[in-house]
Amino acid sequence: MRNLLTALGAIALATSLSGLSGCAYAKEVALKDIKKLPGSCKQSEYGPGTYLRKTEQGGRERRYIVHVPSGYRPDRQLPVIFFWHGGGSSPQGSRGWLGLEEMADQKGFLLVYPYGTGMMKRRLLGFNAGSCCGSAMKKNVDDVGFTVKMLDELEQTFCVDPRRVYSTGYSNGAMMSYRLACELSDRIAAIAPVGGTLGFIDCKPNRAVSLMHFHGTKDPYEPYAGGKGEKSFPGKRDKTVFRSVDDSVMTWVRIIGASPTPTSEMKQGSATRYVWGGGRNGSEVVLWRLEGGGHTWPGAKSMPLSFMLGDINRDVSANQLMWEFFMKHPLN
Repeated sequence: MRNLLTALGAIALATSLSGLSGCAYAKEVALKDIKKLPGSCKQSEYGPGTYLRKTEQGGRERRYIVHVPSGYRPDRQLPVIFFWHGGGSSPQGSRGWLGLEEMADQKGFLLVYPYGTGMMKRRLLGFNAGSCCGSAMKKNVDDVGFTVKMLDELEQTFCVDPRRVYSTGYSNGAMMSYRLACELSDRIAAIAPVGGTLGFIDCKPNRAVSLMHFHGTKDPYEPYAGGKGEKSFPGKRDKTVFRSVDDSVMTWVRIIGASPTPTSEMKQGSATRYVWGGGRNGSEVVLWRLEGGGHTWPGAKSMPLSFMLGDINRDVSANQLMWEFFMKHPLN
């Protein structure tokens, strides 16, 4: 009975963190499917709006949501930003609080939400980021191959700029962004992980990928100093041992050949920005250290169960800062 209650508690908590509800499911059903890929983006019937795409990769059905900005025209190439949700969540559990769709409409970029994998189809999902997380890691799910499949389909369906493809993510999704920078550097121009560190040691990108990392010093789930989190989801018997933020950042500084000491430092309220410039081909590493910040998205108006995740830093906006950073670093 105790094990059953623990398992039910874990499902309830993760579901709450995902922000899922009957309305979320209704919203997903209402999305128009991308069923048939056109011969080229200029022949595509898909204009502005939000779509669901079901595809196959690695013997699995995979799914992703594409938000096409309101000003989209098939005669103009647009940037692409991938957002990878946190472990135990889903795209539908993130869209409500993230705020990137509004920015996509304002700035003009395609926003892509990949679905992770797991025992369920729509919730409690995760990505294989190396040392984390869940069944995606244990079953060695090929999420890098899934990214290649998505990019190929996006370039066929919408007019995207292959030099401006970027990745961000939260928690497990942040770790997934790191993995893409390691293994898909020929297609990912720059990354901006939030609340997640580098998940494996053998990282040898083909080109120098610029990095902007956001992390709270009071993150109870993925500690700033590394190691096991102070908190874990109920029913989780073991905890992932995370690399520290400093180790991840300095590893990336070495990978891209940037200055070993910060070339600039700036404080903005409780947030401090450190920059390591001088990387190969104009690349750089930027760290936003969020003093007192939790396992949260900087600048978010709210997040599900934020009282468990810690404080949200509102002195900076991750959305705005990463957009400006991305536009400085196209694929070269």
